[in-house]
Amino acid sequence: MGTNERKEKEREIRRELILNTAQEIISSEGIVNVSIRKIASKIEYSPAIIYYYFKDKEEIINCLMIKGYKTILSTLTSITQSNKVPTEKLKEGLKTYILMALKIPLEYKTIMLSTSQSILHYTSVLFKGASQKREALSILCQQLRDVYTDNPKDESYIELTAQVLWSSIFGLIIRIIIEDDINESQKEILIEHHVNILIKAIVS
Repeated sequence: MGTNERKEKEREIRRELILNTAQEIISSEGIVNVSIRKIASKIEYSPAIIYYYFKDKEEIINCLMIKGYKTILSTLTSITQSNKVPTEKLKEGLKTYILMALKIPLEYKTIMLSTSQSILHYTSVLFKGASQKREALSILCQQLRDVYTDNPKDESYIELTAQVLWSSIFGLIIRIIIEDDINESQKEILIEHHVNILIKAIVS
C-alpha cells in the first residue's frame, strides 16, 4: 500500500469513528445533544481534529442521514425487484420499513420529528412532486403502479396514495415508540393488522 493510499485509509477510519460516535450520542441522548465538543471528548480528539474532517455538526448529521437513507433504499429496492405479486411486495415493503424504524426508536423519533431544514431535506414527503425528489417515496409509488396495473391511476393519485400510506405507517411507528411498554406479540398484531387494512383499502 502506497503512502497516499494509507493516508486515505486512515482518513476514512477517522471519519467513520467520528460518525459512529455521533450515532452513539444520537442513540443514547438524542440528536439535539450532538456537538463537536462532545464527539471529540468521547474519542479523545481535539475539536480541531473533528473540524478537519467535517465542516460542522450539520455535515456530520447529514452524513448519518445519507447512510441510513441508503440502507433503507437498498432494502426496499431488493423487495421491489423480487418475484412476488405486487400486493405482497407492497405489504412486505411497508412491514419492512416499520420494523427497520422500530430497531432504532430513539434515532427514528428524533430525526423524523425534527424541524431542522437540513434533516427535512431527507424526511419531508408531503409536498407536491415529492415522489420525484424522495427516492423512498418513488419506490413506494412504483409498487403502487404495479398494484394498479389492471386499473391504472394517474400520477397525482399515485403520489397522494403513497403520501397517505407513508403518513399512516409513520403514525403507527411513532405511537409504538412512545408506548414503549407494548409487548412484542401486541406489536406484531398491530403491525400486521395495520398493513392488512391499508392493502385492503388500496385494492378495494
